[in-house]
Amino acid sequence: MKIALEITPNLEPLFGTRDENLRLMEDSLGVRIDLRSDAVHVEGAEESVARVRRIFQDFEALRRQGVNPHNGELNGMLRLVVADAATTLRGVAEAGKQRSAGIKRTVQPRSLNQRKYVEAIEQHDMVFGVGPAGTGKTYLAVAMAVAAINAKRVSRIVLVRPAVEAGERLGFLPGTLQEKVDPYLRPLYDALYDLLDPERVEKMLEKNAIEVAPLAFMRGRTLNDAFIIMDEAQNTTIEQMKMFLTRMGNNSKAVITGDITQIDLPNPRKSGLVDAINVLDGVEGIHFCHFEDSDVVRHALVQRIVRAYESAKPQQQELPLEGGIEVSVPALEEMPAAPATKPQ
Repeated sequence: MKIALEITPNLEPLFGTRDENLRLMEDSLGVRIDLRSDAVHVEGAEESVARVRRIFQDFEALRRQGVNPHNGELNGMLRLVVADAATTLRGVAEAGKQRSAGIKRTVQPRSLNQRKYVEAIEQHDMVFGVGPAGTGKTYLAVAMAVAAINAKRVSRIVLVRPAVEAGERLGFLPGTLQEKVDPYLRPLYDALYDLLDPERVEKMLEKNAIEVAPLAFMRGRTLNDAFIIMDEAQNTTIEQMKMFLTRMGNNSKAVITGDITQIDLPNPRKSGLVDAINVLDGVEGIHFCHFEDSDVVRHALVQRIVRAYESAKPQQQELPLEGGIEVSVPALEEMPAAPATKPQ
């Protein structure tokens, strides 16, 4: 089947940078798209051609409604549409609009796993988001928390993070208690300031509608009517994870995010996140969402870096350390020899 789609004014953003969106439709739907001066010619199976036509029609309808997603956002929306025949561009845009009430940026999943994650947060009281860096685990969780407080489904947001350094010793930090823990919690602040006006964030922090606290301060508390997020959960101990998970009170929702490939604990096998994945699997009311390197939405290099480290794993060997723990290190024969010293 072959059709010609009219090129209407302001249609060019749908093509994407260097026509990347057209190539995405070609590769995913098995069609051939030929961009001419007067029309876009689409050739392929009838069902696939009809889906491309629907994408063009939906984009035109959204543009007339004043919805103009930027290219990175549009590319993510199209990935969702081509991955699921029941998903439409207008439906994805409408869902993002509903989640973004009162937020200065549209909360829009850019991959199928991100959409499953967002939907799981809406449907479950406790969700674990596990996957590599840059997959939007923390950002989407904070966005959903802001949407929940805007809709008055909760009265406060509680952001929690374990104070563990990533391979560095920060030493004794000067200042007040808040100033000491702020460096550890900066990624959560970054997400807040990206989603809300700075003045509103400051006001909510002053009124304790948003509480940012280290994990150590959670013991003994009961968090009612709250949206609770724990970031970098891979750096909790088993005891800390159990303590945190039992803080939930009435009308509360918890999202736990982490990357089990970046554990900074002295004993990686005692990570609370790894233990929770095993212990809580199948528990009613708890949902696990696993992300892959294809879900990375940062700079394109981040996705390649994650894949490079993953592919390097088979080339590493397991060496036992004291206490029976094993860590992956490069094979000894692959390590460069130390340079010979010159005689004095």
